[in-house]
Amino acid sequence: MKHHLLPTLVATVLLLTPKALDACTGITLRTANGVSVVARTIEWGGSNLNSRYVIVPRGYTQRSYTPEGVNGMRFTARYGYVGLAVEQKEFIAEGLNEEGLSAGLFYFPAYGRYVEFDPTLKEHSIADLQLVAWLLGSCRTVEDVKHAVEGVHVIAIDPRASTVHWRFTDRSGRQIVLEIIDGKPRFYDNELGVLTNSPGFEWQMTNLNNYVNLYPGSAAPHALGNVKLAQFGAGAGMLGLPGDITPPSRFVRAAFYQATAPQRTTAEETVLECFQILNNFDIPIGIEFATGQTPTDIPSATQWTSATDSQNGCIYYRTMYNSTIRCIDLKTIDFEHVAYRDEPLDTVSRQPIEVLKIE
Repeated sequence: MKHHLLPTLVATVLLLTPKALDACTGITLRTANGVSVVARTIEWGGSNLNSRYVIVPRGYTQRSYTPEGVNGMRFTARYGYVGLAVEQKEFIAEGLNEEGLSAGLFYFPAYGRYVEFDPTLKEHSIADLQLVAWLLGSCRTVEDVKHAVEGVHVIAIDPRASTVHWRFTDRSGRQIVLEIIDGKPRFYDNELGVLTNSPGFEWQMTNLNNYVNLYPGSAAPHALGNVKLAQFGAGAGMLGLPGDITPPSRFVRAAFYQATAPQRTTAEETVLECFQILNNFDIPIGIEFATGQTPTDIPSATQWTSATDSQNGCIYYRTMYNSTIRCIDLKTIDFEHVAYRDEPLDTVSRQPIEVLKIE
């Protein structure tokens, strides 16, 4: 790609700055027999992200963007994968490969810091927004991910852009979080299975201890001096659960909703349970705008929600325009012979409404 296209890329990357809401929430549920399903939302209130699904065959070669153009690391997919991309087909925010590795990026402003781009190392440099694509095409397990990341330089396409952090889960159910702090990759085992945004993952886990008093169900009546106190309605055991949309509050809320969800028997039932939980994290478009400002022409800041069943090779999604859950079954794709393709998540930007015929 010629350098005159780079300003467009810079504008794209600057979408990941704090000028508009970007508030991803990730959860993990497990079936009764231990199959893990990871799910997440992706929020952006500034404009339509023009999200697409991408099918990448084995042997497909790409090259990373750098601040100079498209002259970074060249990488070829060993494994085929399906990704959900934002703004450009190369920028995959969530995906699943044929070996059962899922990967996703989450906004991480003010806490991460990559190495500075060094033109002499461009052949070993990969843009943060393309890390998911590279690793889905290269790795089978989270251990493979850890070894692969140690051998590259993760960079920003534009130094003004925010950083991101990542979640990886393999077919065994093991999950890790990657954050790059002061230019060094840091990996955390994520046994909880929740991820949001800043601050860092360790801080978010520590912060959960502030809510040690919460529990599911009802609160028993008790006396306060000579006064008897009783709950107004069911669920008072969770009184004090934070309800705002900041990343720490969403992390806590996601952790409690996830922990108290009924365990389902099948993976498909678990996928549906994930979507039900993540309904609670849909963000209305107007919440980020000051009084009197005009909202953008999109129906929700939560542009899409996805769920991934690594064991059975399925990735599901629904969008702000269509709440019908759609599924891409990787087992039906011949990654040896399928052609690379990218398609919009929605062909019509309007929620379908079914009119019932009453006779």
